[in-house]
Amino acid sequence: MQTATLKVAGMSCRSCVRSIEGALEQSGVNAQVNFEQGTVDVQFDETKLQLANIIQLIHDKGYVVAE
Repeated sequence: MQTATLKVAGMSCRSCVRSIEGALEQSGVNAQVNFEQGTVDVQFDETKLQLANIIQLIHDKGYVVAE
C-alpha cells in the first residue's frame, strides 16, 4: 500500500468532503479529507491505481490538486 497527502483547493463545505471521499472510495482508495487544512490523505494499492489516477478523480469532481 502507498500513502500520500494531497493539497486540494476549492473545498468550501462539508458536501465537498463527502464528494471527494465518495469518489475515491468507489475506486478502492482509503481517503480522509481534512476540510480545515485543505488536504486529502490517501492510501491505495499502487498495483491497481496510480497517484495520477487519484488526482484525476479529484479534478473530475471540480477541485484542484496542488502539485
